[in-house]
Amino acid sequence: MAVKVHPSFAIHAGVWLKSEIVDAHGVPINLLAEKFGVSRQAVSALLNGRAALTAEMAIRFEHGFGVSADTLMRMQTRYELAKARAHEGDLAVERLVAA
Repeated sequence: MAVKVHPSFAIHAGVWLKSEIVDAHGVPINLLAEKFGVSRQAVSALLNGRAALTAEMAIRFEHGFGVSADTLMRMQTRYELAKARAHEGDLAVERLVAA
């Protein structure tokens, strides 16, 4: 049985990256976007929690800052699952039973 993590422990990977990595290193978003080879809008959307972290962006952060892409992807997945769990009662799904 899987352990359920309270939604309050789930944080968007981009929001965490902004506070703990990008801001902590004093890197402006424009410079980060340039060095990562992506648009400023893409970086801003991620760091402000408006866009999900992609595997490619996780690897960019791994290469740029040394933070594990695997860890970042697990963080993003936990966040998305916690959001879905908060509304799982709204899902109309019938249980399937093997014949």
